[in-house]
Amino acid sequence: MSKRMERIRRRNIKKKRRRIATILIMFALLIGGGFYFVSQVYTAAFTDLNRGDKSDKREEAVDIGDDPISILLMGVEDYSTNGEAGRADTQIVMTLDPKTNKITMTSVPRDTRVTIPEEKVGRKYAGQHKINAAYSMGEVSGYGGERLTVETVEEYLDIPIDKFATVNFDGFIEIVNLLDGVEVDVKESFWERSSLDWYKKIEFDEGPMVMDGEEALAFVRMRKREANLVYPREERQRQFIRAAINEAISAGTLFKAGDIADVLGENVSTNLSPRELYSIQKVFSSKKSTTQSYSIEGENKRLENGLYYFVPSDEGLKEIQTKLKKELGLVKAPDKEQSNQTSA
Repeated sequence: MSKRMERIRRRNIKKKRRRIATILIMFALLIGGGFYFVSQVYTAAFTDLNRGDKSDKREEAVDIGDDPISILLMGVEDYSTNGEAGRADTQIVMTLDPKTNKITMTSVPRDTRVTIPEEKVGRKYAGQHKINAAYSMGEVSGYGGERLTVETVEEYLDIPIDKFATVNFDGFIEIVNLLDGVEVDVKESFWERSSLDWYKKIEFDEGPMVMDGEEALAFVRMRKREANLVYPREERQRQFIRAAINEAISAGTLFKAGDIADVLGENVSTNLSPRELYSIQKVFSSKKSTTQSYSIEGENKRLENGLYYFVPSDEGLKEIQTKLKKELGLVKAPDKEQSNQTSA
């Protein structure tokens, strides 16, 4: 392999490894910063999904801060397209329940096979695609990348997606460094390669560690080392979310709101208003909140067109749909009369 090809390969690897990490730190900052911080940071472009004040899967609009809601977090890989019509290679559905202070995270595998309907994108772009392509299909067709991705995830999981936040991957290391690092209590020692230098190993020793941007990125993305079996990536991501929120609400961070706003403003779009962000922040910046991760059971298969797709099991997909509906308060408990009849 030529030196030029090796540089391109390493650059592409470096970009791809920013997926989960960028989403986590961006969202942690957005919900963790307090009213002044949120209002300063909210230079991100507000994007309207052109569907009124609610999802079509809702009978009534939700009240942010009072009702359970869902948020789709999207990490868009647009480096190979010069910032245009990238793919949403990371999609995480979060549910937030202000009554129980519970947050759940469900990752939608990027290779999930879905059908993009002709009436939305036209015949040229319609058909079966991997779900990460919904964003680019929406962009090039004029339908809207965020809108098509949100609607595709809604159909796949059979739940309403109330809000979304989209980020690209250029700002992650800058933001963590602007925070002067994030302290995390490492529970199991391991190492991971740096995203900036493939030949550099970053060591994580058990115990508290203040991580800069380069180290934080390696911490949340590691999944191939033996330690991942007992200290899985989902647990480390939850740790990092909480640590980043704690750092974001610190007094020192408030003085850096302008600098952070510059980074976020170039890398984030959302349909969350400043008022809604503040309502979420009031509830979920509390240390009382809990986080749980869900996963979709399935396997990667080569299908008839020769491409590999993630194929969920029927039972696994149904189970996740039911769990998320319960988290959103969409599954009603049977009334007493029906319950008594069943018992009889």
